[in-house]
Parts: sequence; C-alpha cells; structure tokens
Amino acid sequence: MRIEELVIEGFKSYPVRTQITGWDPSFNAITGLNGSGKSNILDAICFVLGITNMSTMRAANQQDLIYKRGQAGITKASVTIIFDNSDRSKSPTGYEQCKQITVTRQIAIPNVSKYLLNGHKAQQGQIQTLFQSVQLNINNPNFLIMQGRITKVLNMRPQEILGLVEEAAGTRMFEERKAKAKKTMSKKEIRVQEITSILEEEITPKLNKLRDEKRSYLQYQKTCTELERIGRLLRAWEWTEGRKRVHAKEVEIEAKKQEVMGVYDAKARFAREVQAAEKDTEEVVKKRDAEIKKGGKLKSLEEKVAELAKMLVKIKTQVDLKQGSIQDEETKISGLQNEIEELQKSYTEKKIQVDGLATSYNKIKEKHTSLENALSNGEELLQSLLTGLSSGSGNSAGGGGYMGQIADARARAAQAAAEEEQSKVRLGMAEKELKALEARWKDVEREAGDGKKRIEKTKQAVEVFQAKLAGCKWNQERENQGEGRLRDARNAVRDLTNHRDRVKQTLGRLNFDYVSPGPHFNRAKVRGLAATLITLDKENYRASTALEIAAGGKLYQVVVEDEKTGAELLKHGQLKKRVTLIPLNKVNAFKISAQKIQAAQRLAPGKVRPALSLVGYAQDVATAIAYVFSDTLICDDAESAKRVTFSKDVGVRSVTLEGDVYDPSGTLSGGSAPSGSGVLVQVQELLEAESQLNQARKRLEVLEQEEEKSKGHREEWKALTRDLEMKEHELKLLKGQVEGSNAARIGTQVEELKQGIDDLKSAIQSAKEKQKAANDECKNLERDMAEFKNNKEGKIDELKASILKQKGALQKHAVIVKTEQKELQTATLELEQLQSDIEAAKANVADAKTGIDKLRRELAKLQDQVTKEEAAHANAEAKLQEELATLSRFDNELKSLEKVIKEKKAAIADADLDIQKLEHAIQALDKERTAAANSVKNLEKQFEWILQEPQYDFSSVDIGQLKGKVGELEQSQKSMKKKVNQKVMSVIETVEKKEGELKKMLHTVLKDKEKIEETIEELDRYKRDALHKTWEKVDGDFGAIFAELLPGNFAKLRPPEGQDLMDGLEVKVQLGTVWKESLTELSGGQRSLIALSLIMALLQFKPAPMYILDEIDAALDLSHTQHIGQLFRTRFKGSQFIVVSLKEGLFTNANVLFRARFRDGTSIVERTVQRSTSALYNNENQGNENRDSRRGSR
Repeated sequence: MRIEELVIEGFKSYPVRTQITGWDPSFNAITGLNGSGKSNILDAICFVLGITNMSTMRAANQQDLIYKRGQAGITKASVTIIFDNSDRSKSPTGYEQCKQITVTRQIAIPNVSKYLLNGHKAQQGQIQTLFQSVQLNINNPNFLIMQGRITKVLNMRPQEILGLVEEAAGTRMFEERKAKAKKTMSKKEIRVQEITSILEEEITPKLNKLRDEKRSYLQYQKTCTELERIGRLLRAWEWTEGRKRVHAKEVEIEAKKQEVMGVYDAKARFAREVQAAEKDTEEVVKKRDAEIKKGGKLKSLEEKVAELAKMLVKIKTQVDLKQGSIQDEETKISGLQNEIEELQKSYTEKKIQVDGLATSYNKIKEKHTSLENALSNGEELLQSLLTGLSSGSGNSAGGGGYMGQIADARARAAQAAAEEEQSKVRLGMAEKELKALEARWKDVEREAGDGKKRIEKTKQAVEVFQAKLAGCKWNQERENQGEGRLRDARNAVRDLTNHRDRVKQTLGRLNFDYVSPGPHFNRAKVRGLAATLITLDKENYRASTALEIAAGGKLYQVVVEDEKTGAELLKHGQLKKRVTLIPLNKVNAFKISAQKIQAAQRLAPGKVRPALSLVGYAQDVATAIAYVFSDTLICDDAESAKRVTFSKDVGVRSVTLEGDVYDPSGTLSGGSAPSGSGVLVQVQELLEAESQLNQARKRLEVLEQEEEKSKGHREEWKALTRDLEMKEHELKLLKGQVEGSNAARIGTQVEELKQGIDDLKSAIQSAKEKQKAANDECKNLERDMAEFKNNKEGKIDELKASILKQKGALQKHAVIVKTEQKELQTATLELEQLQSDIEAAKANVADAKTGIDKLRRELAKLQDQVTKEEAAHANAEAKLQEELATLSRFDNELKSLEKVIKEKKAAIADADLDIQKLEHAIQALDKERTAAANSVKNLEKQFEWILQEPQYDFSSVDIGQLKGKVGELEQSQKSMKKKVNQKVMSVIETVEKKEGELKKMLHTVLKDKEKIEETIEELDRYKRDALHKTWEKVDGDFGAIFAELLPGNFAKLRPPEGQDLMDGLEVKVQLGTVWKESLTELSGGQRSLIALSLIMALLQFKPAPMYILDEIDAALDLSHTQHIGQLFRTRFKGSQFIVVSLKEGLFTNANVLFRARFRDGTSIVERTVQRSTSALYNNENQGNENRDSRRGSR
C-alpha cells in the first residue's frame, strides 16, 4: 500500500487545493528553502494517518492546522491521500478487493473533525485500525523519523534502546496483553475478595445464626410436645377434682339453708320487742312536747342564737375587709409618694434638657436668620444690578445695590459698637456689685458651710439606708404581692364558705350533727351519710332520680368505720334524730351476677346499666355504697325495665329514668317524677363547693406559711423603710432650712452675678465679632463694587453662583433648624406631661388619705358593733343552756328507751347481716358449684377424650410437680416463641444452597486466576525469545550499516556490563581497531551516523510499506548523506520512502524530487524527475532574491 496522490486544501501554508501526484513507489525526495512548506507535506500525511499528538505537527491545537488559523476567510482544512492497493498480499484486512484506497481527514472551526474512507464517513478508530493492520500505527510510529529523532536516540539510556528493539520485535503487543491479563487478574482478585467477604461477613454468620435458630426451633417443638402431654394429664385431673367439688358444694348449700331458717325466727321475735319499745317512746315524746309548749322558749332561743352567730361572723368579715382596705390605701400612698419623687427628679432633668435645647435652638435660629438675610441681600443686590444693566443707568444701583448694602453693613457695625459699650458699662456695675456681695459672703460663709456639712452627712446616711434596703431580701413589690395574695385568698375562703353554707342549707336532711362521745374519739371514723359519699358525673345527672329511688332510705343512713364506733355514737353522741348506721366491717352487699348483667344488656342493648356503675365513690367505702345500690338495675325506659325485670335469665329489680320501679315479684310503683334537682345532684354541688373551699383553705394555709417564713425579712425591710423615710424627711427639712437662710440667699446672689458677668463678657465678645463681621462685609462690598465697574458680566455671574450656593446652604440649615425645633417641642411636651403627672399623683395621694380617714371611721363603728353583738350572743347562749336543762328529765327516759330499741334493732340488724351473710354464702357456694359444674362441662366439651376413659388413677403422679413443670415449660415456650424463627427450616435450605453456589464460584474464579498467571509466564517467556532473535538480527544489521556508512569501522548492541538483555542495551563502537568506552569520545558526525545506523537497522527488521524521514541528514556531511541515499535504494527495496532534505547526497539517489516554494503567502509544489540539487537551488535563489526566506508556513 503506497501513496499515489496527495491532495491538500486549507492545511497550514496550502490555502488552495494542491494536488501532488506522480509519487515514486520506492524513493521520493522533498526539498525547498526554509519556510517553503516542505515539512507541511509530511505533516499532512501524518494528519491523514490519524495522529493525535499536535506537537508532532508543530501545532498547539487543531485551529493551528488551518491556514492562518482561519483568519483569512478559510475555516476548513482537508487532506486526502490516494493509496495504491494493487498488491493484495499486503492490503489492509477487509480491503483486498479495492485497487485504490482513498482516505480524507477534514477539520473546521470551531472544533469539527471527520474522516472519509473511499468517499464514505468513517470513525477515527476505523481509520487507525486500517493503518495498524499494515504496520502504519501513527501513535507508535517506527516508520516516521522526524527532526530531532537522531539526537533523541543518541541520548537514550540502555532501557530506552531496549524499548526500540521491543518495538521492532513487536513485543510491545505482548506487554499490552500482559497488562490486560494483569488487569483481568486484578478484577478476578477483587471478585475473590467480594465472594470471600460475602461468605465471611454475610453468608457464614447468617448460616451460623440460622443453625442456632434451627436448634432452638427443634428445642421449641420438643417443649410443645412435652407441654401437650402434661396438659392432657392435668386436664383429666382437673375434671376429676371438679366433679368432687360439685358434690361437696351441694352438701354445704343444704346446711346453710337450714341455718337461715333459724335466723329468720329470731329476727321476728326481736321485731315484736322493738314495736313495744317504740310505742313507749312515743308516749314519752308526747309528754315532753307538751312540757316544751308550756314553756315555749327553746325553739326561739335556738333561732336567736343561730341568727346572732351568723350576724357576728358577718360583722367580723366586714372588719377584716376594712382593715385590708386601709392597708391597701396606705401601700398605695407609699407607692405614689415614691412615684412623685421619681417624677420630680425626672422633671428637673428634663427642665435642664429643655433649657439646653432652647439655647441651642436660638443659636441655630439666629444663624438661620443670618443666612436668610445674606441670601435676601444677595438677591436684592443681583436684582438691582440686573435692573441697572437693562436700563443702561451706569454702575450704581441707586439706594439699593452695593451702596445700600454698604450702608446697612455700616449701620450694623455701629449697632454692634453701641451694644459693646452698653455691655461694658453693665459689666463694670456687675463687678462692683459682686465685690460687695463677696465681702458679705465671707461673713456668712462659715454658717453656709455648716449647713452643707449637715446636708452631706444626712445624704450619706440616706445612701447607707438605701444600700441596706437594696440588699434586703424583701421589697415593696413583694410586700404588695404578698398582701394582695393573702387578701385574695381570705376573700376566696370567705366567699366559698358562704356559698357552701347556702348550698348546705338546701340539704337540711343531710345534716348529721353529733357530740364526740369521748375526748379520744376519732371523728374520722364517722364517714357521714351515704348520700354525701357518692359522686355523680354530669353525664349521669339524668339518672339521679332513678338512683335516689333505687337507694331509697339508705341514702340517709350513716356510714361508720365499725360497729364499735356506731355503738359509741348511739350511746353518747347526743343525736337529735333517729338514724341507721352502716358499719363498714359488718355490712355485706348483694351483688348482681355478671351473667345476669350480660343477659340484661343482651335483652336491652345500651339501655341497661347496674346502678352501682353510675356512681363514684372512695375505695374505703365501697362495701357501703355497694350495699346501697348493688341490687338494682337502671333502665332508660319502661319497655327495657319490663323486659329485664321479668326475664327468667335476669329477674332483678329495676328503676326507669322517670322513677318507675319494677320488681320481679310483680309489683310496680311510680307514676310521677319529683320536680327540681334531685338530692344527688344537690349533693354534687355541695361536694364541689366543699372541694373548692378545701382548695382555697389549703392555698390560704400555704400563703400564711410563706408569710411566716418571710416574717424576718419582712420585718427587717419595714424597719429599714421607716428609718429611710425618717432620714429622707430630715434631709428635706435641712435643705429647707439651708435654702431659706441668709447665707444661702447671699450665695445664690453671688452665683447669679458670676453667671451674669460671664454672660456680659460673652455679649461683649459677640458684639466685637458682629462689629468685625460688619466691617469686613463693608470692605468686601466696596471691593466688589470696584470689581463690578471693571467686569460687570463676570461679577454678575459670580454673584449668581454665590446666591445658588447660599440657597443650598440655607436649605440644608433649614433641615437642621426643623430637627432642633422638633426636638425642643418634644422635650417641652414631655416636660409638661411630667408636670401634669406630678400634679395627678399629688391629687391621688390626697384622695387616698381622705379615703383612709373614712375607712378608719367606718372600722371604729364596726368594732363597736362587734363588741355589742358578742355580748348579745353570749347572753342568748346562756338562756338556751338554761332551757335545755329543764328538758333533761325527759331526755334521760327517752335515752333508756332508745337504748332498748337500739339493742333490739342491733340484734335485728345482726340477724339481717347474718341472713345476708348466709344468703351470700349460699350464693357464693352456688356460684362455686355452678362454676365447678361449668368447668367440668367445658372440659368434657373441649376435650372429648376425657369421657372415653373416666377411670383415672393419679396415685403415682405428683400434680404439684407437674403444675410447676407446666409453668416452667410455658414460660420457656413463651420466651422461646418470641425468639424462635418459625421459617428457619425453609430459610436455612436457601442460605446453604447460596453458600454452595458462592464456594463453587470462588473455586472457578481462583482457577481462572491460576490460568491467567500461567498465561503471563508464557508471554514473558515468548517475549524473551522473540526479543533475543530481534536483537541478534538488529545487532547484525546495525554493524553492517554502520560499516557501510563509515567503512573500516564497526558497531554493535550489547547489554550493560554484568547485566542481562532484559536490563537494557548499550551501543559499542569500534573505530579502526579500538573499541570506544563511550559515545562521548566520538565526533558529532560519527554519533549521528551511529544513531542513524541503529534506526535503519530497526526499520529493516520488519519493513513497513512506507517510511517518512524529515531532515535526518541535518548533522551529516555530503558524503555520508550520499551513503544514506544508497542505503535506501539497496536495503529497502520493497518500501516507499518519502524524505525531506536540503542536501544533495539524497537527491542523486531519489527517483522523484518534489520542490516546495513559498509565493504570495502560499506554498506550491513542483515535481521533478532526476534533476540535480544545484540546479534546483540556483533557480530557487534567482526567483526569491528579495523574498524573506524565513517566512513561516503555518
């Protein structure tokens, strides 16, 4: 494959299409002067071959390859090579049928590049593959020897020379394959590590965990099996024991029923005895009532005592309120006085600020007026001058203009001089007066000094008390807060007490008054009436009527701790009415069974509830509340009540929300509901009031305790406050005395005179400054007037500019005036506000003092009224006790009868309790029998195998041990069930399978790795053999070529001394009979021949179809150059040489010579056959005498 034609267009120095044809198939030479473009032909060939290194073509980037970088209108470069492909044995792979191969490469601005192969677009890789297949790899070019390659070879180290031999031998390919194999082996190693990591970090731990879980799962199954076996044994034992319990409970129930019959007989006997005693009691009561009516005083006395007590409490409450109000007013006065002092202090400070602002404002205002006058004068002067110019009246403006302003300035200077004289006269008089006053001041100075010392001493004492007061742990704010909280808490307790009493008065039936039976009696054991122990949620208020009817009289029975407490109350509690007691330790409540409640709720879903479930109560009175409510159901309507009460499954007394009572016996009572709030709702109001009152009392108690704790700090603060007030009052008096004394008056006059003298001195200085300013202005005006006569227009322009400048300054100063004026107005308003605040505070103090006097008068009246009411109450109480004594005889008799009645009723109550206990016991036994029977039935139903073998023998079995073992097994099963993995058997199989696959994969990867290592060893061995053969061949050719170029001499390639071929090669040279130790001993030409001989020997080892040589003979003389040409002809007969040279020796051996010339900024090429170099050069020199031979081609 040889070049037949080269077409260049827009490439470097070839802007127009240039066709270079007629290439010789063996030896072509290109010559021309420097800069003519001969090397650009080689660059074009390399460009088409696909070179990527721009520096090889002496370019920095792709744009440098276009003619003048695209700035001459040419923006595209194109190079085409037509190759002769007639020799099919040396054709590129896949192109054997093509006689010619055309390859084109084009680039364009900005960054466009493309290849064409036989007229069709192709990729760069495709082009490079084509050329590489015929040993024309442009990116590793052994066929291309450019300028400087000779010098580079001379400087090569042994390892680099070995690299040239490797390139010639083609073992670089083995290195590439070796690198690829190592890369593959690295990937295999990574894969091995990945698989090993998965096995070690994921699969193996997971498999170990699953194996542990498998063992746990098998243990869990074993536990379940054992638990099932023991469970069957225990169920059989439970069935046998249940049958035994059923029989035993039936025997106990029969015995209890006989006992109940005996208690009923005893109860009837006690009831007859109670009736007889109650009849006797009624007769005694009638006699006592008759006696009371005769006297007729007891009731009125009781009412009077109660009324007086109520009045006394009311008046005492008013006294407390008045005292609190007085204390509040005194605190208010103290705060207002402190506020007045602060306001006066602020007023003084604000007054000083206002005076300062007023002074500042007056100065600024005066300056502003001066600026306005100056502007006005300037405008007036300009107007006068302009008017004068327009009328042509000369330089003078009459009464206005310069003359008028000069007169005004002189008048102001005279006025300032007069003011100065007046101020000097006044200053002299003031200084005389000051001397006289200072003489008087010396006489009274000691008196003033003593007064100041006393004031200073008192001030120090005030500051000491202020510091102590600041360091005190109490202050006025805390005092006010504490008193306010205490007052609010006491008012809250009083209000809540009154509210509680009002609610309590509406519940007279719930009052339970008694006297403690003994000094050590624990009143906490008396819990109160059952109604007061019940809480009812608001959502259940609608059921209050039904609950009251369900409880009946039991609501008004008194709950006590035990029967002993009840007995003491009945004997010595002086009870005023008959009551029934409920001892918590004796009472037994009948409870509706859960089965009946469930049956009732099934019959009337959502409309039936046990009465006990609707009320709330404390746990310690639960039995008493159950006794009151537990035997009744509450129904929403009559239909639900009927259905539930008369049902065989329920049969329990029920009450509707309207108050109708349905009894299982068949009776029905009701008809109308009571109007108004029920007792239970009122009780809730009372309980709420009691709760709020207790909370208020607790808060009051806490506040009183806090007050007691802070009493020390509070007393200390009050003492310090009193001392401070006394010292401040003393300081005020001292200041008044000192200020009103003769010495103080003289001192004030002296200070005022000194201030006046200072003001007069300032006025004299100001007058002098005004006088000077007026005189200066007068001079300036006279100068301006003279200048105006000489330069009218210039002066007018100057005056206009001055006026504009003055206007700008006046506008800026106006802003300052407004700002100062606003600040003065704001400060003045604040001063007035402070004055009004002081007056308002003083008025409030006066009002508060008047209010305190009024409150004290009202308090004195109330205290007198308290004394009178206390006396009246004591008198009424004494009369009541006298009347009660007259009735004690009837009370003793009644007590005896009541004792009998109580004892008999107690016996009846005991009988009732016994009956209830027995009935409850029967019910409990019946429940136990039913439960045992149900248990037996459930076991028979649940475990059918029990009845199949009813005869069980448990003599050899320890049931207790089995139950314990069941507990252990169940615990173990429960704990294992949470941890055991039920899916472990299926999961472990999958993981084990995955482990096998990974291990198999690991074995395969390791085997592949071993094969790759063997391949690398084989490549290394093959490389060494091939390299050794190449070295022998290149070494022989190297010596022969060098001997041919430099007859009588010899050269060879040898490894460095003591090293192997693979360590590198060195050039050894024999000149004559002497072997040189180093190339540095050779001349420059000899060294160039050595390098050229080595390159030619390398090229001859595996000849390429084409060689491109660029001025390789630059360092050689003409005789050596001619030898090189002969070498090309004799040793490279099958290759096409394209040589760029300036020396004649090469041309004589070339078949075709191309001459490059540079004309009019472009390169042109001419073909010559067998022409001498001298002729070429002579023609070139004649044609280009005046042309710059160094003109660049790019």
